[in-house]
Amino acid sequence: MIDPTDFEKECLAAALKPLGEYVAEIGMHRSFAEMTKHEVLTIIEVVVTAYQDRMCGSPEHASCEHLRAEANEKFSAEVPF
Repeated sequence: MIDPTDFEKECLAAALKPLGEYVAEIGMHRSFAEMTKHEVLTIIEVVVTAYQDRMCGSPEHASCEHLRAEANEKFSAEVPF
């Protein structure tokens, strides 16, 4: 994201708590190289979901089901690592 708006920054900040909770659950001391593919993908999912939830919870973006459908479709594809 280049030059995020204040609202986009707010949405990014909304991901901090869920991200911290997940990382604490799997072990904060671990590097990405030590994580499984599933753990890394879950980190991405946690952040994207929290961002979208905040974005879609705002009055100007009240209906964001199309974002979730697109994200689910992309996440279901095989990741090449």
